Amino acid sequence: MITLESLRTLLLWNLAVNTALLCLWFAGFAWAHDALYRWHTRWFRLSPETFDALHYAGMALFKIGIFLLNLAPLLGLYLMGA
Repeated sequence: MITLESLRTLLLWNLAVNTALLCLWFAGFAWAHDALYRWHTRWFRLSPETFDALHYAGMALFKIGIFLLNLAPLLGLYLMGA
């Protein structure tokens, strides 16, 4: 049986893991940009500007997903239980 407390715990862990993944993605992109660019251009013809835009858009979509699918329901559950 799923309780509100177990659902809160699950969403909190999901929020933590997804936020850590987003931070890791950003750190890898910031510190290993040139290596990542060389690696991706083996398969795709991308200008550096397009490569940057794709990564920033991906990070933005992932962040919005974290907010909508983890943070908003978690806040709703905490407000409902308060």
